[in-house]
Amino acid sequence: MDQWRIALLGDDGVGKTELAITVPVRDPPFRKQFVVDNRMCFVEVLAPTANQVAEPLQNELLAMGGGFVLVFSITSRPSFDRIKEYHQAAKRVKGANAVLILIGNKCDKQSEREVSKDDGAALARQLGCEFMETSAKTAQNVDRTFTRAVQALREMGAGAEPPATQNYLVKKKRKNCIIL
Repeated sequence: MDQWRIALLGDDGVGKTELAITVPVRDPPFRKQFVVDNRMCFVEVLAPTANQVAEPLQNELLAMGGGFVLVFSITSRPSFDRIKEYHQAAKRVKGANAVLILIGNKCDKQSEREVSKDDGAALARQLGCEFMETSAKTAQNVDRTFTRAVQALREMGAGAEPPATQNYLVKKKRKNCIIL
């Protein structure tokens, strides 16, 4: 069984954690076992906060992701406008062959839409990645997003990665000195 890590990158409030929970999975780290193209796989979904991606630890955190889902909310133009920053961060760490999917989340909130489907598709073409709209609330296209990410990782021959064992970062052991 192959194993993958997929990192959801985007502003806080765009629904990254809700997407991870919808997979469905347990508490962080979010994990799911499912079948893609008649092959069982295990996916760990990383959903860092925007601050975690911006901090000095970002390279270590981003390096843990095998593939990346760039998430914006269709109800927030600013979250869409910042997607290029997350794209650049993923490319900087993973290189030109990074597996990326762009999603516009919250498509169940059509009356609050600030980003058109055409704008999302145009940005995906510019970034060279696939685009789809999702809803964590209704689970629309959520499984499809992760299925496409696994398929793309397999196509790239990225090599299956073992899931993280604790949280998002591996902690270094420290030597403690006690004076009595």
